[in-house]
Amino acid sequence: MSEDGATTRAPGEGGRLLSWAFRHLAGPAEGVRGAVQGGSAEAREAWKRDLAERKRFTREQRERRRAAREADRRR
Repeated sequence: MSEDGATTRAPGEGGRLLSWAFRHLAGPAEGVRGAVQGGSAEAREAWKRDLAERKRFTREQRERRRAAREADRRR
């Protein structure tokens, strides 16, 4: 960030109008089958397993923090 709080951009990145147009007018990529979902069924299943594992880990971390806060309150 610069001193005045504005974010600096690389040359050719575009401004507000270009970014708005890209987000609202370009739409999703088409013509490449499976580009967003993954290359194969195995890759999708691996991604789903990884996501489930990350969610489980996050849930456990939240529970540990909550238990630690409860233990601190009881003191």
